[in-house]
Formats: sequence, C-alpha cells, structure tokens
Amino acid sequence: MVLKRSGNNRRLLAVVSRPILSSAILLLVAGCTVGPDFKQPASPYNPVSWFAGRPHAVAASQPVALPIDVAWWESFNDPELNSLEQRAAAQNLDVVTATIRVAEARSNAGVAASAFFPTVSGQADAFDVKPSNDLGLSSLTGGSSSSSSSGSGSSGGNIDPLQIYQYGFDASWTLDIWGKVRRSVEAGNAQLEASEIDRRGVLTQIIAEVARDYVQLRNAQALLQIAQTNVKTAQNLLNLTQQRAVAGLTNELDVAQEQAQLMTTAATVPQAQQQVAAQINALSLLLGEGPRALQAELETPEVVPPTPAAIPIGLPSELLRRRPDVMEAEAKLHAATANIGVAIGAFLPKFNLLGMFDIQSGSTQDLFSTAARTYILGGMVSVPIFEGGQLVETLHLRRAQQHEAMVSYDKTVLQAFSDVDNALTAYDAEQRRRAALRQSVAANEKALGLAQQRYTEGIATYLDVLTAQQNVLTSQSSYQNSTAAVSTNLVSLYLALGGGWEATFPTPANEGPPNASVGQTLKTAITQGNAS
Repeated sequence: MVLKRSGNNRRLLAVVSRPILSSAILLLVAGCTVGPDFKQPASPYNPVSWFAGRPHAVAASQPVALPIDVAWWESFNDPELNSLEQRAAAQNLDVVTATIRVAEARSNAGVAASAFFPTVSGQADAFDVKPSNDLGLSSLTGGSSSSSSSGSGSSGGNIDPLQIYQYGFDASWTLDIWGKVRRSVEAGNAQLEASEIDRRGVLTQIIAEVARDYVQLRNAQALLQIAQTNVKTAQNLLNLTQQRAVAGLTNELDVAQEQAQLMTTAATVPQAQQQVAAQINALSLLLGEGPRALQAELETPEVVPPTPAAIPIGLPSELLRRRPDVMEAEAKLHAATANIGVAIGAFLPKFNLLGMFDIQSGSTQDLFSTAARTYILGGMVSVPIFEGGQLVETLHLRRAQQHEAMVSYDKTVLQAFSDVDNALTAYDAEQRRRAALRQSVAANEKALGLAQQRYTEGIATYLDVLTAQQNVLTSQSSYQNSTAAVSTNLVSLYLALGGGWEATFPTPANEGPPNASVGQTLKTAITQGNAS
C-alpha cells in the first residue's frame, strides 16, 4: 500500500499511536500469567526405612543406611572395571545421542523464548507498474492521448509504465500481556530439564550395563576354567579306566561310559568360549568400539569382582531426588502444567505493536531524500471469536495431558520403590543361596574322591563315579553363577537406587559431543553434583 505523506496524516497517526502505545505499555507492566502454577507433587509412597518389615540379614555383604558412594563401581576394587566405566561415560554412543537431544531441547526452549522480542524485517523493491489504458488515467500520468484503433472499448490514452523504488523495514511486537509466552517458555525449560535428566538416566544405565557385562565376562571366563579342569579330570579317569580294563579289573562298558562323560564335559568348553567372546564384544559396543577391540585387554581371566562387606544405600527420602526417571516424570508434569497456561492464553485478546518505515520514490535519484519517507506506527488488538471448538478442545487436551503426567509420576515413584525393595530381596536371597552352594561344592568334591577310591578298591561301581563327576561339575558351575549373580544383583541395586546420582553431567559447557576429558572428570563431576 502507498500512503501519501501529509501534515494531517501525521497528526492523525500521532493521535492514534500514542494512546495505543501508552495502553500497551501499561498492560505489559500490569500483565498477569494465566494458568496454574506448578507445585512439586506429593509422593504416593513414603517409607521411613529400607529395612522396615525386612528380616535382619546375616549375609557377608549387607546394605546399611549410610551416605551412598557416588562412584559405586569403585567398591568392587577392580582397576579394569574403573577404567571401562570412565571410557564408557566418554565414548558411549547412547550417551552422545542423549547429549544431542539436550541440545535440541535447548534450541526448542530458545525458540519459545524468542517470542518475547519484536520481529524486524528489511526489504528493498524495484518494479514497474503498468496501469490499464481503460482506466482513463492518462491525464494523471502524462501518457499519450492517442487511442488504439484496434482496442474495442478503449476510453483512455496509452499510459506509460510507472517506476517505483523503495526500501525500508517492518517491525511487529506481540505483547505478552497474559503470560502466554512466559508459560510457553516455562514449558520449554521444563522439557529441557527432562532431556537433561533423561541423559543422566542414560548414563546411569550405561554405567550399570558396563558393570553387569564385566561381571558376566569374568563369570564366563571362570566357567571356562571349570569346564577345562573337569575335562582334565575326566581324561584322567578315562585313562585309569582303560588301564583297569587292560588289567581285566573292569569291562568296556565302564570305558565307554567314561568316554561319554569326557565328551559331554568337553562340549561345555566351546559354549563357554563363545560366551567370553560375546561379553567382550558387548563391552566394546558400550565403549563405542568395534568387535574384539578389547580382546587383548580382557582375554586374561580374572575373578568375578567381589562385593564389599557394607553396602551404603542412603535413606528412602533421598530416592525421589536421585533417581532419574522420577525426576524426569516430575519435569514432564511441570511442562504439562505450563502448557495449560498456554492454552488458556489463546482465549484472550492479543496485542500487537506494528511499525513500518520506507523510503519510496519513482526514481533512484530521490531514494535518499527526506521527501521520500513513508511510515506507519500503531497497534492492533485481535480477539478470537469463533474457532470451531479448537481452543476449547486444546484446553481439554492440555488438562488431560497434565492428569496423565500426574498418574505417570505416581506410577514411576511406586515403581522406583518397588525396584529397590526387589533388589534388596534378591541381593540377600542370592547370598544365602551362594552359601548353600558353597557347601554343596565341598560335599560333591568329597563324594567324588570317595567314589574314585571305592571304585579303585573294587567296592563301588563306576556308575557311582560318573554320578559324582556330574554332581561336581553342576555344583561348581552353579556356585560360580551364584557368585556372579551376587555381584550383578548389587549392580541392579545401585541402578534401582538411581545410579551415579550426578547433578552435573560431565560434558563441556557448549554441549558438544563427549571427549576424552569427560571420562577423566566423571567422578569429580558426580561428586560436585551430589554436593550441590
């Protein structure tokens, strides 16, 4: 639109714009924030102690209500495990992905916050305008008065094209009178917090997975050694049986039975070797490396990391502020609550300040003259009148989403306490099972020795020896698996309690991909976060 510049227009614009600007400023200062304010939800379950109603444990490793060591994996006293944990925190691709999601959420929050500020755009135009010859405007434009003989119905002369050149800028500012933008920013920040907490949850899961896979690797190596030892024992018994058969002290049936026992035992060796290779590859993947990348580092067998005598697990009241999924559920509830305010704000009038300043001329020579100025300054109020039910249903949707987020929070809290209770029960029960299996191994090894002695003396049959061999192999494997289960159950307990409990994620301030320094500063960052 092209407006003529005149003194009357200027006075009218000033009369209109000044009240609009004054009213807008007053509304902005006195603006309110619509919608409910977020309040921290009450926990649906608040136990006083982890040990209430639980029988006193008599196991060698017992949970105690003491402050938790944030770097819990160090309680296993295994330098190799400590090294793997540091590298996993720095290199794991799931952690890198979660870090990228945090950056995405931060950008989304920035997009919401940008609505606080005015928008300004510049433009420059140059174009020709050719009015119709039939408009009778030739006298106004100075065009030729000759008419076209071929144009039927022509009433005016030929009008020359008009050249128009202009440049300038437009500005608009939507005032956040009702706090709709503030609620939108609040929701965006809550979603950002949820993403940051989710990243912490990913890290705690990775830390626990590394510890679990490492324990399983050492267990697989121990089972391989048990199988290899039992193969040697079966080979020695086969040699003895063959010698007795040559001497006529036994028959070929005993030899065949011992050969079958040897092959059965030997068949467990490849299975154990396959499990060792699979666990090494699993650890390599967790560290963001290719298959067999850790082969040389981990192929030497080591014992399953033993559990400490005392397991500090803190107090139940600390769980809700330490477990990532609970904190994430609370942040999502916060975002859902803020979105209700955004939906309510859509019902209310919207106040916009508008401005335009252009330099407009019919020739390039006048593009910098004051006479070529044109501007518009004013305001606009828009009120939704009919939206086909969209605003009402959006508000209903946001309230339902808040209700769903509240139910999800309650369920997450109950699940958290249930996980801890189950983990404590499993840890105690597996220790008692391991104690019984230890006695079973001792008894079966003694029975095998006696069966061999009685068979050599001709008192017992070879079936007694075979049965004793099988019992020894089974009990040794069960005891070894139980030893590993005690350690993995401890890992599960720490995971149920919330993992590493860091409040500051160990990544650079610019949220770039984790680098080598992250693993080195992991414990420091976790400790600082816990202290805050």
